[in-house]
Amino acid sequence: MVCAAVAAGLTLGALTAPAAGAVGHHARHGAETALPQAAPKPDTGSPVRVNQVGYLTDGPKRGTVVTSATKPLTWTLRAADGTERASGTTTPAGVDPSSRQNVQTFDFSKVTNEGKGYTVTVDGKKSEPFTIGDHLYSSLRSDALAYFYHNRSGIKIDADLVGPKYARPAGHDKAAPHRGDTDVPCQDGVCDYRRDVSGGWYDAGDQGKYVVNGGISVAQLMSAYERTRTTKGADGASLGDGRLRVPERGNGVPDILDEARWEMEFLLRMQVPKGKPLAGMAFHKVHDKEWTGFPTRPDQDQQQRELHKPSTAATLNLAAAAAQSARLFKSYDPEFAARSLHAARTAWAAAKAHPKILASDSDSTGGGAYGDQSVGDEFYWAAAELFITTGDHTYAKAVLDSPLHRDVGALFPRGGGMSWASTAGLGALDLATVPNKLTARQRAEVRSMVTKAADRYAADSAKSAYGVPYAPKDGKYEWGSNSQVLNNMIVLATAHDLTDKPRYRDAVLRGMDYLLGANPLNQSYVTGYGERNSHNQHHRFWAHQLDHKLPHPAPGSLAGGPNSGLQDPVAKEKLNGCAPAMCYIDDIMAFSTNEITINWNAPLAWIATYVDGLGGGTAGRPAG
Repeated sequence: MVCAAVAAGLTLGALTAPAAGAVGHHARHGAETALPQAAPKPDTGSPVRVNQVGYLTDGPKRGTVVTSATKPLTWTLRAADGTERASGTTTPAGVDPSSRQNVQTFDFSKVTNEGKGYTVTVDGKKSEPFTIGDHLYSSLRSDALAYFYHNRSGIKIDADLVGPKYARPAGHDKAAPHRGDTDVPCQDGVCDYRRDVSGGWYDAGDQGKYVVNGGISVAQLMSAYERTRTTKGADGASLGDGRLRVPERGNGVPDILDEARWEMEFLLRMQVPKGKPLAGMAFHKVHDKEWTGFPTRPDQDQQQRELHKPSTAATLNLAAAAAQSARLFKSYDPEFAARSLHAARTAWAAAKAHPKILASDSDSTGGGAYGDQSVGDEFYWAAAELFITTGDHTYAKAVLDSPLHRDVGALFPRGGGMSWASTAGLGALDLATVPNKLTARQRAEVRSMVTKAADRYAADSAKSAYGVPYAPKDGKYEWGSNSQVLNNMIVLATAHDLTDKPRYRDAVLRGMDYLLGANPLNQSYVTGYGERNSHNQHHRFWAHQLDHKLPHPAPGSLAGGPNSGLQDPVAKEKLNGCAPAMCYIDDIMAFSTNEITINWNAPLAWIATYVDGLGGGTAGRPAG
């Protein structure tokens, strides 16, 4: 998803590297820009910050006001017709370090009257309008999941499912130049044969396909569905057959699994075939030989595609995702489930035989590197998924003997969140919630690690004036910070499922508030949601800002969010001096803050499904 600098406004030049520890991004190297203290003053609209979509009837309802005042102010909640419905006084919170803003907070949680067009006024300043109700997030769940169909490779995107402006011919199919992804050679020196690696999802603003990003993304879609099978009170009907925008609807398989299978089939194709060197390993990625021009619709891409060297990380991503796929598809397609499990076992064995084939940060021509020099987390995740699916002692031992197994900070990073480069937590969440052969004591230990991590994230949310469950190292926001917020919210939501404790649910909902406008920029980071929503994210087809004949990103597309590193020319020019949570601009070429990706939309879809289920007021509880 890293993209190059703009030349002449439309074409790309040299690659720019992201900051160290960048999340959801192709590379993990490069130095952060030194930021002076003087910050720019962007147009943030009203100083009264609320969730611009709304608040659940029985959920917390909080907001923040930016003000120079140090004494409490009066806030007033009004209905759409101007009628006063509630009032109170704000609570001074001092200077918020993430934004360097002096702020006060307000709480109107006691209001439970449903309605649209509510506003809050503080000191003569009125917020953006919002809704109070029980069914706020069903459309977000649907749109966030439709993102994956929009970005499918190798299939026509049908106007009947997405509308005419988003429809397009199949990208990189056999009719494409060089036969697209159906007959792809390796880079020089990698292999001497060609592979059909068609299908799957385009990763992000570019049109590469990366196993390590695809692995976490498809796993989280499958987990959103698996939660409805393993958690009492979680309704899977909204993810079922005929409910989502996929062409396979009506086939008797839940639509979310149909979408996941499109990616899984691609991941299986990325496995090195039997009889070849490194058999059972997975190629790290496939993308254009050189950086794709900008903008370029996928079916108009003229470049040769290339397979890149297999890696241990990619192989373990395949093992983990395929093991999960095997158990979920067993009742729908036993043959595909068996094929998935065979691929997972084969990949595990190959990774054990080749544990140090590490992806390099330098492999970044034509696509992001996704370099990863530490694969202990991938070994843990893969072992956990294989153990849950098979119950085999070999995988149980790998889980229990892993140094990560009892290390909460390693499973759920303290300064950030789970990501493509930190996947161990995915295994721990499934061990805690999906029935498996751990002993009762061992299961309780895993669940305790989940709740300890959730306690930390809930404390971060409570400490933040904006309620965000994210406390990055040194206060600097990382590339894809919004995905870290969401992945922390998944830990919180799982803890809520495990315990029914409302503080976990409330921290999730405060995270939604932050993402949908109750943040220092008064910015909803999801296209189509909120009065001030991101709609110029970095994407080669959804490029309306550059070519008005092309569409804006589809509704439900999540922007990466504030990033202190400023690793693109637009961000460097326009955001120099920004406070961490202010380091964002809704510009198509500000790719270090404003890209969209599958591994950012996957946790958005998971959380949207979870919060939509809260509307009924009942909490889920894991079975077993």
